[in-house]
Amino acid sequence: MIEIERKFLVKKDQWPRSEQRVVMRQGYLAQQGNLVCRVRQKNQQFFLSIKARIDDLSSYDYEYPIPEEDGQTMLDKLCDYQAVTKTRHLVKQGELVWEIDEFHDANGGLVVAEIELPSAEHVFEMPDWLAEEVSDDKRYTNYALYCKPHSQW
Repeated sequence: MIEIERKFLVKKDQWPRSEQRVVMRQGYLAQQGNLVCRVRQKNQQFFLSIKARIDDLSSYDYEYPIPEEDGQTMLDKLCDYQAVTKTRHLVKQGELVWEIDEFHDANGGLVVAEIELPSAEHVFEMPDWLAEEVSDDKRYTNYALYCKPHSQW
């Protein structure tokens, strides 16, 4: 599946909190060029995923459920660094959904909003709580935040 998304910083304390949220923890098992293999916990479910960047806005993105015991072991024993932890708030806007990631631990204080688009040219409404776009800033990828957390910049 090809994922097309844009990513933005948000204005401090102005973004909408949502009743619809997912607590996440993710770590990385391997990286080669633009490809990463990660293990991710979403609430109580675990997934193995492969993501390969095509360009600044799009990636191949595959995700498969795995047993809880395997996921726990991968996150706790097979990842080189501390897992990225965040709460993902889902905010519907028209036919699209904003994913607002409120990071914790070493990335605490960072809040990033992503919107997945049906095409790179798709026009969407820009909420007033968005700040600068960081779609092409590699420091804001989850893999980069895993290797060098926001608190270390």
